[in-house]
Amino acid sequence: MPHGARRGTAGAGTDARPAGPMRYFGVPLLLSGVLSVLQGIAGIAEDRLYGVPRHYEYRFDLTSWGWIHLVVGVALILVGVGVLQAVSWGRPASVTVAAISLVTQFMFIPYYPLWSISVMTLDLIILWGMARLVASLN
Repeated sequence: MPHGARRGTAGAGTDARPAGPMRYFGVPLLLSGVLSVLQGIAGIAEDRLYGVPRHYEYRFDLTSWGWIHLVVGVALILVGVGVLQAVSWGRPASVTVAAISLVTQFMFIPYYPLWSISVMTLDLIILWGMARLVASLN
């Protein structure tokens, strides 16, 4: 094809990739972000929802964990919106932010295991799917 254009693309500056996979992984990104924001708000409010482990290497104040989850949650929401709008930075950013969320949730397991493991599962699904999608598009 002339000028390096590929069949089925809408032109330079647009991303005409199929919307199905983007929607499939963009919605869980938003869901994971909302859950992390709620987790962060509960931590900032020092809700009695969380248990405080006595001996734990990554023990922070609940307010600190709340801010960490709030920032990660907002990043997940922003990246989820980017993925749903099929912007070029959305796919690689989703892999990065989902990995960060996975690590923070893993470190938070002693405070609220059921919630953390649930969000970790969602993050793993996002990470696996988006990494495959990024690899297949490159």
